[in-house]
Amino acid sequence: MNERILVIDDDEMVLASCRRVFEPEGYEVTATPDPRQGLERAAAEPFDVVLCDWKMPGIDGMEVVTELERRAPGAAVVMFSGYPTVGRATEALQRGALDFVPKPFTPEKIVTAVRRALARKVDQEKKHVGRVENLLRNWSFPVPSLDDKAPRTIAETVAQSVGVAKANSPWLSLFVLGVLAGAYIGFGGLFSATVTFDAAAHLGVGLTKLVAGAAFSLGLMLVVIAGGELFTGNNLMVSSVMIGEVTWARVLAKWGLVYLANLLGAILLALLFYASGLWKTGGGALGAAAVKLAYAKVGLGAGEAFARAVGCNWLVCLAVWMALASCQVIGKIFAIFFPIMAFVAIGFEHCVANMYFIPNGLSLTQWAGLAAPAGVDPGLLTWGSFLWKNLLPVTIGNTIGGAVFVGLSYWGAYLRPVDARA
Repeated sequence: MNERILVIDDDEMVLASCRRVFEPEGYEVTATPDPRQGLERAAAEPFDVVLCDWKMPGIDGMEVVTELERRAPGAAVVMFSGYPTVGRATEALQRGALDFVPKPFTPEKIVTAVRRALARKVDQEKKHVGRVENLLRNWSFPVPSLDDKAPRTIAETVAQSVGVAKANSPWLSLFVLGVLAGAYIGFGGLFSATVTFDAAAHLGVGLTKLVAGAAFSLGLMLVVIAGGELFTGNNLMVSSVMIGEVTWARVLAKWGLVYLANLLGAILLALLFYASGLWKTGGGALGAAAVKLAYAKVGLGAGEAFARAVGCNWLVCLAVWMALASCQVIGKIFAIFFPIMAFVAIGFEHCVANMYFIPNGLSLTQWAGLAAPAGVDPGLLTWGSFLWKNLLPVTIGNTIGGAVFVGLSYWGAYLRPVDARA
């Protein structure tokens, strides 16, 4: 029997297009412009696939996806949208959709998405059956998450859905989310410095670094869970280029926009810290610690900064990668916490974090009149040294660490054509 597809979209042209695409492929197509009618049909009739638009009158597409999980759990759901953003794609996947396709789409893309969703549905059902059999066999009833994604599925999600949605996101949305992400990473840095500026004398260097890393992880949690666009995490978009979904020109343009937005957001938080007077905490000890940290960062050799940056974004992108494995907030928190704690405790370099740390030290020495702590030459702590001695080599290293060691590595392992991998 032919596989059945239900298309829910208020655009009659899209409905007609789906009929023209899928009927010659052997699918039986049912189409409706009314989301309420679509939900009723999905509950009353068996469908293998449901294609659902995001923006429709009456019922939001996300609500339709949620309802489909309850009314038609056997259907593989694919969402499409003419307003694609990474947040929207992520939310659709969290609510039960198995793929997300930006509009306008080509026949090849929508057919591929449907086949991919069907394959993922089969994999889910096999895993579920296997879990049930194990439970019955062992008479023990743990509660494993059925939403956790395997590494191959994460690779597919990053390349085919998340990266494409980022590349096609509106410029203004990316800019705003980029400013927020820069500030969020700054919050992590500020929290980390505040709880550790006087801790070394009591805890020792090692434990102080561990506490600093644990506190700093707040930054990426805010980016991933609250929503933000971070240059270093967006290095994973390289896998979307490698599978031909987006072009290098588009990815580089979006990287540049997000990078500048991150810089603005991070400097904004540094200015807020300066204006707040919180740097006077501990008789100015918190401010002195901020200046020392900034000075230490601009004092790194280019080779050292580059090497530390490679290791940093290797771990940061792994944190983002693993967070995508879970649809539950608590799972995302744990996935982010350990890699971020590790990179800070080790002493690696993150370009967006340094967009906060170094301007923070500069503002305190140049505007607040804070006396340079012992061992710090204020003449070497300048905007030029920030940009050329630290930010440039760290940015290059971060890009290689994320794009090559995570994005390209998993593309090569899971998404490269089979004949090329053999």
